[in-house]
Amino acid sequence: MRAGRSLKPESWPGEKKVAVAISFDSDHETIPLRDNHTSPGQLAQGEYGARAGVPRILDLLDRHGMTATFFMPAVAALARPDEAREYVARGHEVAAHGWIHERTTLLPEAAERDLTARSLDALERVCGVRPRGIRTPSWDFSAATLQILLDLGLEYDSSLMADDDPYELRSHGRDTGLVEIPVDWIRDDAPYFVMDRFGSARPYTSPRDVLGVWVDEFDSARADGGTFQLTLHPHVIGHRSRMTVLDELLGHVMSHGDVWCASHAAVADWVRGQITAPGE
Repeated sequence: MRAGRSLKPESWPGEKKVAVAISFDSDHETIPLRDNHTSPGQLAQGEYGARAGVPRILDLLDRHGMTATFFMPAVAALARPDEAREYVARGHEVAAHGWIHERTTLLPEAAERDLTARSLDALERVCGVRPRGIRTPSWDFSAATLQILLDLGLEYDSSLMADDDPYELRSHGRDTGLVEIPVDWIRDDAPYFVMDRFGSARPYTSPRDVLGVWVDEFDSARADGGTFQLTLHPHVIGHRSRMTVLDELLGHVMSHGDVWCASHAAVADWVRGQITAPGE
């Protein structure tokens, strides 16, 4: 599997100059539960995202008039169905993010396929809308992942890092038609802010320094006529000081009249027009 043709369009809807795709991975307690860690302290860190982070995020998006995509593990949606439904009710996209934030590359192919299929079914039951896209847990791809996504009819992925702008995925030298909306650790809150008491992860950058990085990323994407994609987590970004700088970032983004802010699915729909036919 490799990156195929670039799907960066000549223009965005309404002749806008830059596409902005903001996303939130609503992991909540799934990461410790995946590893069979049930201490109240570890679960509380994820619980913070649902209790404090998500309401702030939804209100902030409303205030700026922005649409976002929420990638949600099925277990998180089953535990908090009202939250998942509220995303949809407020006009946002809910997309797949595994069953319980499983470690994909440690699973047999049959287990990966089963959990991915079950996650799509669960999100459809909860939200009333079947996910059109996926972000694999931890942005992890096994040798079987791409074929599983194609077999399950998914239209886009947002887990890989081969470009700044959307591209098509290739498999065994052939174009697949699956759109990749690329991510990067630069545009992810977790590397800057995550704290692990028993590991080496420690916050090392102040929120205002991160704001500078993200503003530069957006400004450069706008100058290039490309895509500004951002990956955030309610239990990470949802704290007061970090929400303050996210508010400033989104204010800066929306202060420009040439910005198209859209869900990942909408971006995938638009760039898919660059695919004229499957490659030979």
